[in-house]
Amino acid sequence: MTEPTTSHSAMPTQTQTQTQTPAQRAPNTDGIWYASYAPDVPREIDTAQYASVVAFFDECTTRFRERVAYVSVGESLTYGELARKATAFAAYLQSIGLKPGERVAIMLPNTFQYPVALFGVLKAGAIVVNVNPLYTVRELSHQLKDSGAQTIVVFENFAKTVEDSLPGTRVQNVIVTGLGDLLKDGLNLKGKLINFILRHVKKLVPAYNLPQAVPLLDALATGYRRTLSPVPISPADLAFLQYTGGTTGVAKGAMLTHRNIVANLLQAKVWAESQLTDDVETVLTPLPLYHIYSLTVNAMIFMGLGGRNILIANPRDTKMVMKILRHETFTGITAVNTLYNAFLDNEEFRQRDFSKLKLAMAGGMAMQKAVADRFREVTGKPIIEGYGLTECSPIVSMNPVDLKHMREFDGSIGLPAPSTAVRFRKDDGSWANIGEPGELCVQGPQVMKGYWNRPEETAKVLDDDGWLATGDIGVMDSRGYIRLIDRKKDMILVSGFNVYPNEIEDVIAMHPDVREVAAIGIPDVAQGERVKVFVVRRNPSLTEEQVIAHCRKNLTGYKVPKVVEFRDDLPQTNVGKILRRELRDQELAKQKKP
Repeated sequence: MTEPTTSHSAMPTQTQTQTQTPAQRAPNTDGIWYASYAPDVPREIDTAQYASVVAFFDECTTRFRERVAYVSVGESLTYGELARKATAFAAYLQSIGLKPGERVAIMLPNTFQYPVALFGVLKAGAIVVNVNPLYTVRELSHQLKDSGAQTIVVFENFAKTVEDSLPGTRVQNVIVTGLGDLLKDGLNLKGKLINFILRHVKKLVPAYNLPQAVPLLDALATGYRRTLSPVPISPADLAFLQYTGGTTGVAKGAMLTHRNIVANLLQAKVWAESQLTDDVETVLTPLPLYHIYSLTVNAMIFMGLGGRNILIANPRDTKMVMKILRHETFTGITAVNTLYNAFLDNEEFRQRDFSKLKLAMAGGMAMQKAVADRFREVTGKPIIEGYGLTECSPIVSMNPVDLKHMREFDGSIGLPAPSTAVRFRKDDGSWANIGEPGELCVQGPQVMKGYWNRPEETAKVLDDDGWLATGDIGVMDSRGYIRLIDRKKDMILVSGFNVYPNEIEDVIAMHPDVREVAAIGIPDVAQGERVKVFVVRRNPSLTEEQVIAHCRKNLTGYKVPKVVEFRDDLPQTNVGKILRRELRDQELAKQKKP
């Protein structure tokens, strides 16, 4: 890894960027990645192939009408049934006066209801506002107010949160659904039994008072009786307000257009389809579909392949996941580092037959080499890591997926996707060359339009030439492969040296007695900051001295943690990304106490 520089400054302004010399605007990194592309991967994709996500959806559901699109709770939903239900939901939305361009919040876990609501909202010409069902009242209230959503679709388990969040919002329409609602048409005895157990036996549905709420089944019944009025949708129209930044401040809505999403799904599809076949590909979907990574890769890309999604509503319940998988064989899986780690700790998972597995993909957070190596040991297959962010719909770069070009896991996040340019901006505002670290900047058709109603925030990250500053520090090698060093805001400054938490975490994760780890900087009078790590032990006998000794063997002195704290678990987002900020806040709060 490149040795970090000693300088540490704020992101360059647009003025700095626009006054660069021609040499600075054209570093020798430009386009060098094309030589490393697999022979069948094009340099560019045709974003005009589909005018909108809806056009893509209509083509796929017509072409694969008889295939199974989703599996949930042991039941199946075909592409034809999905199209019928989504169209009915769109017709219902029109019947209650929804206009194109209005925002509709979707607060659902991985169940049949999510894709039905998702594509129904888009077919009605509205904008999807994805909401984490685990949001608190404060978080949900902010998102509803900020987006101006007038309609929300919610799982009944979280309806009480919606009730408490409504004051001060523009929400007029609430559609409520239970887990069993869409399992079968007709009597749906299984679905009714599941709903009864969740409501009255397990008591997982808190009492709520939403007199205006309409059951989703009633909404669909209304929609079936109506004819959907087609809505003209242009590539520049907004498809999603995808909120991001909630762990680092007030959440902002990234404006993702239909062109953004279509471009990104086509970029990933041409990259991966050589590894796939005309057979039905089955992808395991433990990451929530409302998360941009799973939304694009699982819901969109695999739809273009006529794939079959196994929906996992609660991936943290590893025992239940394994129970579901006893009857399933999957050819693809998408997950984050912590989830792969949890699966690998499960004996039943390790004993599975992985002969049919073709693609294991990672994103959302840095993949640790120790976990990637262990996965290959267990499955015989590599984890393909890529890189993306909400503002890029999300994919920016990917490692090759075909066996001829596949490399041993080395922490690289791959090559820029087709039709994507990547550069690295140094602290002085100039562009870095090969081997020089800098802030990763992206230009391409998948880059967002901006942040919803936040022109000043948009201007901080998106310049007039369409370059998006990601906040990630990275470097490119002579073959065009990118390696991330760390998040700019997570960087630790020890005696003037930049220390990157990812590197420390990767080293500590190599220790066989460590299950999870997070590294942060804490204030230090002498050094400015010092490194502290939080460790979840795999072996209870692991000591602080052993952790530090392991680090001394693998890290330069100033990078070695000065403090080790053992915990039973670490704070994580809903998709398993460890929240360093929360750990930092806890440390600062401790230091402020008298």
